[in-house]
Amino acid sequence: PTLQDYLLDQLAWYDLDSQTRELAERIISNLDENGYLQTSLQDLLGPEATEEDLERAEKALKIVQELDPPGVGARDLKECLLLQLDPESPDYEDLKLLISEYLEDIEHNRLPHIARKTHWSLEHIHELLQALRKLNPKPGLQFRSETAMPVTPDVYVEETEDGRFIARVEGGDLPRLQINRGLLQSLERQNLSKEEREYIKNKIERAKWIIDGIEQRKRTLQRVAQAIIDHQEKFLREGPEHIEPLKMQQIADKLGIHVTTVSRAVDDKWIQTPQGLFPLRRFFCGGKVNPEGEEVAWDVVRLKVKELIDREDKANPLSDEEIVRELAKQGIHVKRRTVTKYREEMGIPSSRERRDWFSFEQRKKARQQESGKQGQ
Repeated sequence: PTLQDYLLDQLAWYDLDSQTRELAERIISNLDENGYLQTSLQDLLGPEATEEDLERAEKALKIVQELDPPGVGARDLKECLLLQLDPESPDYEDLKLLISEYLEDIEHNRLPHIARKTHWSLEHIHELLQALRKLNPKPGLQFRSETAMPVTPDVYVEETEDGRFIARVEGGDLPRLQINRGLLQSLERQNLSKEEREYIKNKIERAKWIIDGIEQRKRTLQRVAQAIIDHQEKFLREGPEHIEPLKMQQIADKLGIHVTTVSRAVDDKWIQTPQGLFPLRRFFCGGKVNPEGEEVAWDVVRLKVKELIDREDKANPLSDEEIVRELAKQGIHVKRRTVTKYREEMGIPSSRERRDWFSFEQRKKARQQESGKQGQ
């Protein structure tokens, strides 16, 4: 069922007067896919609504907000989370305060600021955040039904017995085209007029042109794909971190065709490789020259940045400047703004926002205790 179906089924069990029921149904029909009411009650009722109408709409909204899933019918994130709190929970009041006053601080990982304002320990804030993470910020999303369209490879990479990689182009969903035999045979009839004969010949020539064009496109795709995998052999054998810088112009020059022909050939085409399924455009990327004079693909830099962040000490995460220095140790010299750009493109927050303040505080206390013991 859709979210609206599910809510209306529950609403049917409520004993409501006709006006309140009609308003509740109107509210349900205006919920977005996340389960939020983005329309104000005033807009929902129209310009002629009275104070009494608004009060009745508020009552209807409260009823909708009692329905399952918890948090549905909220007008913003704060209200959504508050609706999901259990008043019987021992941390109810603290969670209510945390959501009401400090959501922005939580978003930016400003936990020490929350601790100063509330006089809570970081350990207690950590426990509250664990409870907060169990709440659902988008309660309606579970009812969304999306069908992911399967991707069918246009090109397959096969390894031969002598260790070479060969590109094999599939026909995809295109049917096998051929000229209608009956049309060809009709040319042999003696009673055709000159105009009829010319008309049929013209149609046959156009059909041949279409068939030849499709075959030519397949041949071009095969040649382009083969040139790409010849260049990216290290990627095929060892994985994405070994992708080589490659420009479309290089393939065009190698094959003696125009660069726009290469672009059209790879557009919206997928290739099945030993390393997985990729769009053909994935293999075209720029790069930079390292101190040894070797070109390093920007995709490799991006992967290295993510790898460093994944392995970092979360109590003391790496700053962008420190990531620059770590990359330099691996022979990759980039500017800090490049690291910042790639980090943000991957949706990775800054080092301050990545810091695990609970672990940081525990380590700080351990150092203080150790220092105290040495002082004694």
